[in-house]
Parts: sequence; C-alpha cells; structure tokens
Amino acid sequence: MIPLSPATRVFVVTGSTDMRKGFDGLYGIVARRLGLDPTSGHLFVFCNAARTRIKVLLWDGSGLWICTKRLEQGRFRWDWDASQPSATIPHEQLAMLLGGIDLKQAQPRRWYRKSNSREADGCPDKVSMAS
Repeated sequence: MIPLSPATRVFVVTGSTDMRKGFDGLYGIVARRLGLDPTSGHLFVFCNAARTRIKVLLWDGSGLWICTKRLEQGRFRWDWDASQPSATIPHEQLAMLLGGIDLKQAQPRRWYRKSNSREADGCPDKVSMAS
C-alpha cells in the first residue's frame, strides 16, 4: 500500500520514460531533470511512450519502492505538457489515472482545499489537466 498523506505530493514526470530504468535511473531523473529530492517521501510517476506502463518511485523512510502497472489492453491517458519537466496532481487524480479513468473527461467539482505552504515557493499544489 502506498502511504498518502495530505503532505505527500504526486509529481508526474511528463513525456515518456524508458521503463527499463530501475531504482538508480529513476532516482537520477528525479534528482537531475526535476531538481527534486527522491528521498522526500513524495511520489514520482513515470510512463512509457506507448502509454501501457506506469512506474511510481517512492521513498518510505528506509528505502526506495518502485510500483509498476502494465496494462494488458488499452492505454493510459497521459496528456501532460512535455515542455515542463513535471506536473503535480492531487492523490485523487492518481487513483483515477491508475484506475483507467480519462482525466480529460472527468469533471472535477470546485470545492475548498487548503493551500499547500509550498505554493508560496512557486510550487503549485496541483495542475489542472483541462487547461
């Protein structure tokens, strides 16, 4: 089970990633390309070019986890702007993505969500897929 708290952020690494990469390769992408700390406890989500596989890199305090999902049929809807190295999404969108829901077709309700303190540092809490 992936531990998700309100403080855990979900970073989607835009574009495609070579799914042959393991711990060190994915760690390097997060550290060098995104400039983020892979041991922060946040989730880092990667997808292959065919959009049939997703990997999630996660630090649990004592080591790294890689969780992988391979679709037997169909493709993940992966439409993040590749000109940006990453996007952040709420936990709910990650669950929908992994469950096969097309995030472009989903109609999120606007309701109150307390701002993340990192927004003041220029790191938005979430990025809308519908923009």
